[in-house]
Amino acid sequence: MSRIESVLTRIEPHLPPQAIVTDENERKTYECDGLAVHRTVPALVIRVTSTAEVALTVAACHEFDVPFVARGSGTGLSGGAQPHAEGVLIVMSTMRDILDIDPIAQRAIVQPGVINLNLSNEANPGGYYFAPDPSSQSVCSIGGNVAENSGGAHCLKYGFTTNHVTGVTLVTAHGEIVEIGGDAPEYPGYDLLGVLCGSEGTLGIVTEVTVRLTRLPEAVETLLIGFESTDAAGEAVSDIISAGIMPAAIEMMDALAIEAAEKAVACNYPEGAGAVLVVELDGPAIDVDLERETVIARAKDHGAGEIRVAVDNVERGLIWKGRKSAFAAVGRISPDYIVQDGVIPRSRLGPVLASISTIAEECGVRVANVFHAGDGNLHPLVLFDGSVEGQTELAETASGRILDLCLSEGGSITGEHGVGSDKAKFMPRMFTNDDLDTMQILRCAFDPNNLSNPGKVFPTPRLCGEPPRRTSGEHPLQAAGKAELF
Repeated sequence: MSRIESVLTRIEPHLPPQAIVTDENERKTYECDGLAVHRTVPALVIRVTSTAEVALTVAACHEFDVPFVARGSGTGLSGGAQPHAEGVLIVMSTMRDILDIDPIAQRAIVQPGVINLNLSNEANPGGYYFAPDPSSQSVCSIGGNVAENSGGAHCLKYGFTTNHVTGVTLVTAHGEIVEIGGDAPEYPGYDLLGVLCGSEGTLGIVTEVTVRLTRLPEAVETLLIGFESTDAAGEAVSDIISAGIMPAAIEMMDALAIEAAEKAVACNYPEGAGAVLVVELDGPAIDVDLERETVIARAKDHGAGEIRVAVDNVERGLIWKGRKSAFAAVGRISPDYIVQDGVIPRSRLGPVLASISTIAEECGVRVANVFHAGDGNLHPLVLFDGSVEGQTELAETASGRILDLCLSEGGSITGEHGVGSDKAKFMPRMFTNDDLDTMQILRCAFDPNNLSNPGKVFPTPRLCGEPPRRTSGEHPLQAAGKAELF
């Protein structure tokens, strides 16, 4: 009996038939997440509906030394939920109950499969919402937000998911159920919640999340501002923030991204603009009024063309529709694309965008830029045609060079999409061996057998059980041809 068969034999009597997926064609529907260029069919799929079912499945995997991967809505863009060919894929999207909303305590307790936007919709009548808002918020799940420490357009002012989680129920890599944190804003001791948020499922599986709810602001104003170039728009961003204003969001799109959005959703952005800024202000009405005038003045200082202030929620929604549809919209102008995610200091927006343009030209691909300009979180979209020989490799080369560019500017290889399987090879370019060894020690404390989402975050051959060491000579696994050192 294989190890997978042993797991199935152990859990099958305790699960309903519809929870277990063994048919190959059905398993293939889970072969990738939002990073569709990497595909792996899992050996077994389990669709869970409770913490107890997760614990049962993980305990069986631990007993028979079988790797497991948790998957929410499958919208991740770094391959974080890419299955393991010899492992179990645990589908969490079937755990989508909002268990409690407490406006007085400003807390909600949710299962990990709850859709991000649905939580805000449920909390809105009480005057609250869930602040993290990734572009995929209408389809992505809270559990995935915790795994990737997602941000979104409004993280400039309100922070990332880690700033809005106060407690979780965790199924450890051994199958134990533990509570970390709770309703209180802070707990003494080590910040285990901080460790878990953004750990990409490598430390266990979160099965309940207690989140902080944010009060709806008294006033919200959304401005759409056109510029001749990304340089001018980037300078305006720095000038607005240096004026002491903290907008809820400042988003930028370049001409190619605008073209795609227009074709997809007819968002009616300023015609002929080389770049647009979407600026959102919120807070007390009197403050928003003053900030709006300052933003307009600073934008004009940098040659702004059309400036449009949304007059109602319908117009506000249309402005955001163009921005939030941008990723999918590039499918209207290119057969294939790679969504990249990197961070740079905000003050370097202009030079970095110019360098990205040079990279695109040298690699023979097009790059559309859509990003959170306020915090320097870039999302270049590398466009290519995978049916043309060599185009995929050129796109991947351009994508990698953009990350190198971010690092050379003192930035990061990811802002909110995570490392996953896609960027693990870039980790040694950002961190020293000592840094990675320290991270590995932490991971081994949670998962010494390396069963929880293996192959993600860490470049091979850093394995659990491998003691921290200085790199000297060739790694034994590399020498044996069993692993590649990036």
